[in-house]
This record gives sequence, structure tokens and C-alpha cells, in this order.
Amino acid sequence: MQNVERTVVKPTSDVRLDKPRFEFSKLLVKLQTSIESFFLRKGYIFLFIGFLLGRALILAKLTPFSLPFFAAVFFIRRDRAPIALLGLVAGAATLSLGEAAVTFGTIVLFLILFRVTGRWMKNELRGLPLLVFFTILSMEMSRTAVIEGNITVYGSAMAGIEAGLGLILAFIFLQSIPLLTVNKRRQSLKTEEIVCLIIMLASVMTGTIGWTLYDISIEHVLSRYLVLVFAFVAGATMGSTVGVVTGLIFSLANLSSFFHMSLLAFAGLLGGLLKEGKKFGVAVGLLVATLLIGMYGETGQPINKMLLETGVAILLFLLTPTSLTSKIAKYIPGTAEYSAEQQQYMRKMRDVTARRVAQFSNVFQALSKSFSSIEEKTEGEEPDRDLDYFLSNVTEKTCQTCFKKDHCWARNFNTTYEFMSDIMHELDHTGTISPKLSRDWDKHCTRSKKVNDIMQHQLTFYQANRKLKKQVQESRKLVANQLLGVSEVMGDFAKEIQRERENHHKQEEQILSALQEFGVEIENVDIYSLEQGNVDIDMTIPYCGGHGECEKLIAPMLSDILGETILVNSEECATIPSGVCQVTFRSAKAFAVLTGVAHAAKDGDLISGDSYSTIELGGGKYAIAISDGMGNGERAHTESQETLKLLQQILQSGIEEKVAIKSVNSILALRTTDEIFSTLDLAMVDLQNASARFLKIGSTPSFIKRGSKIIKIQASNLPMGILQEFEVDVVSEQLKAGDLLIMMSDGVFEGPKHVENYDLWMKRKISELETNEPQAVADLIMEEVIRSRSGMIEDDMTVVVAKIDHNIPKWASIPVQSMLKEA
Repeated sequence: MQNVERTVVKPTSDVRLDKPRFEFSKLLVKLQTSIESFFLRKGYIFLFIGFLLGRALILAKLTPFSLPFFAAVFFIRRDRAPIALLGLVAGAATLSLGEAAVTFGTIVLFLILFRVTGRWMKNELRGLPLLVFFTILSMEMSRTAVIEGNITVYGSAMAGIEAGLGLILAFIFLQSIPLLTVNKRRQSLKTEEIVCLIIMLASVMTGTIGWTLYDISIEHVLSRYLVLVFAFVAGATMGSTVGVVTGLIFSLANLSSFFHMSLLAFAGLLGGLLKEGKKFGVAVGLLVATLLIGMYGETGQPINKMLLETGVAILLFLLTPTSLTSKIAKYIPGTAEYSAEQQQYMRKMRDVTARRVAQFSNVFQALSKSFSSIEEKTEGEEPDRDLDYFLSNVTEKTCQTCFKKDHCWARNFNTTYEFMSDIMHELDHTGTISPKLSRDWDKHCTRSKKVNDIMQHQLTFYQANRKLKKQVQESRKLVANQLLGVSEVMGDFAKEIQRERENHHKQEEQILSALQEFGVEIENVDIYSLEQGNVDIDMTIPYCGGHGECEKLIAPMLSDILGETILVNSEECATIPSGVCQVTFRSAKAFAVLTGVAHAAKDGDLISGDSYSTIELGGGKYAIAISDGMGNGERAHTESQETLKLLQQILQSGIEEKVAIKSVNSILALRTTDEIFSTLDLAMVDLQNASARFLKIGSTPSFIKRGSKIIKIQASNLPMGILQEFEVDVVSEQLKAGDLLIMMSDGVFEGPKHVENYDLWMKRKISELETNEPQAVADLIMEEVIRSRSGMIEDDMTVVVAKIDHNIPKWASIPVQSMLKEA
């Protein structure tokens, strides 16, 4: 009982401990959502930014920020322009009421000019900064003329400088404001966008110049905090960039803060270099920079005040939630968060693509079932329906005008129907009516001769219609088989898409270091797969001068490192000494196939009716095929060649062998009404385990020579194109290294003269061979058959011999591991 009570009480206490933490995190999420809604969705962020920019100064006199900011908000979010205007005027009023009036007047003048020039402005995005320039220039020139009574060179120069700054700031705000207002961004930030964002943030912070809290400068705290955040998020490069840009803006706003640029830049550099130490490392970087600049720089400020401002910035930085820095890092290229976000996006796109491909696969499968179901229904219904239509046409022309119509069809329907059905079937099969059936029919029908003649005439239409329907049914079967094959291919493709590239950073570093320690210069290693038998590695190596370093050195070393034979699959060599080579290494197949072919046309002609093909398919499979077209000459050659071409294209698409052969058969049967048939002898060899699958369609037997043992491979299918529907017999056989696979056409197998048993003769000739070289074996078999015919070639003859052997690489593996251990 005590054990039971403990197991019950313990989860309850855990729930009570986790409950306050859960409620606190929920409260933080709710608070964050409320703040985002207030500032971003309702637009009050423009009020805050406008207030600070309205009181921001350059060179202690110029205020170029107000109009560019209003123009950008007016162009991007016109509904929030009144809020921005209110913030700008309120900020300017903190400087003076006259400055607020000038700011308001400048914006009103801009709106008037925008309305007037709107009809001629073709591109508002490009024309807006120019309009800002002319508005500020006009307003400042007018202001100078009113205050000083005339236009001076100094006043004109200052007006031009302020207008030029307004032009530049308009471009910057047009790029940076969307980054602050758009809640969800999918693409990453460009370098120009990041710089524009930093300039805008620094410009906003200049509005805090002069603000102090307990003798702590607000602008110094905020600028150092900004540098800390970007150094922590993006490293030394971005941290120092942010420091330089922010310091430059502050220096322009207040010349006494010029030293601040070197402090911020140095802090961003040190903080970025120490970001591996997390937040404390970055904080130490700012602290060290403050101490060095404070002790050895001419800052004009006491070091204790600088350290206090730095401490406040560090405190704010440490209190910044990780979720905020992670969200910022997602949009900056080069960060781990950005890579994870991109990988997640690519994974999502991959899953969506795979799902769509799988849906298409299901669609094709459903279409295939639909065609198959139509075929099954029609096979049961069509014969009876066709018979009824046939008899209906016959009775319409004979029985409708007969006076015994009621007697035959109303009183004796079954008898009449059976008589006419039997007559139709006998005419269809034999062309005549048996004497017994003819006598019985004459007794039953008074117009028997006329019915027979009409039935004979209608039978020709019936047979033509039946043949046409068979072709339509075969077309449906072909479509169903092809759709099923496409469905399977697309299903496999969807699975292949979902296979994500594995993360092999550790293995890449190990291989790179092992090769470099051995003295081989490698620039880059990319591993895509380390699966046994399916290794896939890409390397970038310096120019080797064409000495075959990849094949002779790197591949053998990889073979020892990975524990299997690795070969060079493809290589793109550099053409100049300063270039690099791109090399792909793949797993070597366990077995290799060496082929030899001998063929001859009938009577020594140039064109043979036989065709052969050796095809290396994907997935480590090797196909050997022989096709024999009906007859001889060019027409038979075209037919057999077309058979192999169709088969090769279908097999290379990934469709299973049985479906491929059935599809080729259906195409041959439907393509022409002529009786053109072709045989097919196909062997599929798996190069990883040497297993073989034999598919024989009307072809002669094949033989496997294993030492002194001869194995016969035979199947009993008719040639292709004869039957619309047939089952493919598949014979499987496990081959071994050293085996000879001998395939031949009927001209070779049945060629020997005065031979009663072709099997025994061919086995004896193969067993007597003293060579295992494929080409020599093919030539010897062909010569033996021709000699038996006294040198005559009475049919097209083709022999294909394939030798299965272990795939021995050209270069042995180099024992890298043992050498490194000894060293």
C-alpha cells in the first residue's frame, strides 16, 4: 500500500511545482502578444518612432529625419500617416514651437506637391525621394530668406546638405520601415536591408540625445545594447558593422560623441569573437572595450561613468529573452537559427512536394482501378448483350413480318431463342450449320432459309464489332497497366523525396583530416550518403595536373577508411593550374558484367531481323535483351529494334519488368493490324548480389555455364503481339562469380542441321568450350552452328554471352588507418 501511495502522490507534487512556471510562461506570451498588437497592428510604433525622429538633430542644427520618415510611412502605410505626423510634430515641439511649425509646414507642402505631381509621376517609389529633396530644399531656402532677409551661400549650402540627407534617408526608410512593421517575413534580410535597419535604429536613438537618468546617458546605453544584441546574434562582422554605423550617426548628431564610434566598433568586434561564450562572452567583450577606450582613449568622460553605462547596457542585454534574439537571428544569413529556419522551410517544401506526388500517385492508381473495373464489368456483360443485339437485328428483318410471330416468340420464346443462338454460334465458329440443327430449325421455322441468310449477313458485322471491342478492351488494359506503373514510379519518387540528406559533419571532418594528415590536399568534402553499398561523396581538390590522383590515391584511401571499395564515378578537372577539380566518389558494385556478341543476317545480308541490347539501369541492375522480329530483313529488324527501344525506355523510367513487358506487348498488338510478332529474351542481373531474373517471351532457352555444369533456363510464353493478354513467367537464378550466361535467338538454337535434340547438342558444345572469354565463346558457338550448315546462314543469328565476375578495382586500397596509428 505504501508503494502505491507514493506513486500517486509524486505526480501530484510535480504538477503543483510546474503549474506556476506554466502560468508565468503563459503570462509572458500573453504580454508579448499584447505589446505586438498595440505597436504593430494598431500602428502606435509610428507614434513612438516619429516622436524620437522629430527631435533628432544632425550637426546640432539640421532636422532631416521628419519628412523622409513621414513620406515613407505615407507611401507604405497611408492609413498610419496621421499617427506618424502627430509623433513628428510632438517630437519637434520638444525642441521649440517654431521647429514644430516648420515640421508641420514641410509635411503639408510635401502633400501638396505630391498631389500636384502625382499625375506625372510614373514610378512613385523612385519619384518619392526626389520629391522629398525638393520639398526640404524649398522649405529651408524659404526659411533662410525669411529669417535672414536674403539668401546667403552658407544658408544655401546648409539647405542643400539637409535636402541631400533627406533624399538618402527617404531611400533608407523605404527599405527599413517594412522590416519593423511586417509581422511575418519568410525571406532572409539582405546586407543592404540590415544596414538600412541599423541606420534607422541609430537615427531613432539620436532622438534620445540629452536624456539622462541618474546621470546615465540613455543614448549611450541604447547604442551599446544594440551592438551587444547584433554581436551576439550574428558575430564579429555584423557586430563591428553595427558599431561603426551607430557610432557614425551619433557622431554626426553630436560631435562630442566622436569617440563613441571607436568604442562601439571595438565592442562589436570583441563581442562577436567571444560569442561562443554565450551572453556572458559578448558582455565581456563590451566591458573590455570600455576599459581600453576609457583608459587609453581621449573620451573626455570619467571611466567610472562609462563603466556604469556599460553595466546598465549589459544588464538589459542579459534580461533580453532568448526568444527575441532567436527571432532576429532567423533573418540574418550565416547564423545557426537562419540555417535551421531555412532547413525547416526546405523540409516543409519537400514534404509538400512529396505529398503532392503521392496524391498524383493515388490518382493514377485510382484511374488504373477504374479502367480495370470497367474491363471486369464489360467482360461479363458484353457477350450476352452482343448476342441479344445480334438476334434483335435478325428478327427485325425476318420475324416482324411473319404470321407465326406470336407462336414462335410469345408461346415458344426459349425454344426459338436457343435455336437461333446455336445457329449463330455454329456459323461463327465453323461457317456452316450442322445437318441435324438445320433439320430441326426447318421444322420450327417457316422462313428458315431467309433467317439463315440474314444471320450469315449480319454475322460479318457482328465479328467486326467484336474485334473492334477487343481492341478497345486491350487499349483499356494497356492504359490501366501503364497508369499502375506510373503510380508505382511516382510513389517511389515520393518516398525518395522524403529521404533527407543526413548530417555528416563529423564524418566529413574525419575524412578531411585523415586525408590531409596523410599528405593529400583536399579543399572540401561533402557526404550525401554513407549507406553500405550506396556511398556518395563529393570532393573539391586542387588541380593535380592530370596525374589521376583521384583514381590512384584518394579512392583507395577512402576504400580503407569506409571499409568498402570506392571508385571515381565522375570527375570535372580544372583546365588551369589555379583551378579546382570536382569529383564524385561512389560505392563500387560487388559484381561486374563483361559481354560479347556475335550476330549474322540471313544469307549474309547486312540487315538482321534480330536485335540485342545491353542496358545498365539505375539501382545497380544490368539488363541483357535479345529480340527476334518475325521473318527477316529490314521490316523484322525495325520491329525487333522498336521492341527493345520501348522496353529500354520503360525500364529506365523505373517501372517493374512484368508491367514493362506487358505494356510493350499491348503496344505491339494495337499498333498495327498486320501480323507482326517479335520474341523477347530478357535477363536482369543485380550487380550487388548477382541474382538474375529471366523473362522469356517466345524466346529460345538460355544456358548458364558454371565450370563443367550447364544450367538451362526456359519458359513457355508465346511471342509478343500474338495474344492480347498473357502472363509473364519469371525464372529466378542465383549467379556466381565466373558464370557464363549464354543467350541466343532461334536461328542459333535451332540452326544445327540433322540434330534431333537441340538442347543436348547446345549443352555439349558449350561444355566443350575451353575458354571463358565472352567474345570468344560467342564467336565459337556461332562458328559451330554455321559449320553444321556447311557454311550456309539460313536464318538471322544472334548470340550474347555475359560473364559474371567479382568487381576488382584497378587500384588496391591504401591502409590509411594503420599508417596514421603508427605515426
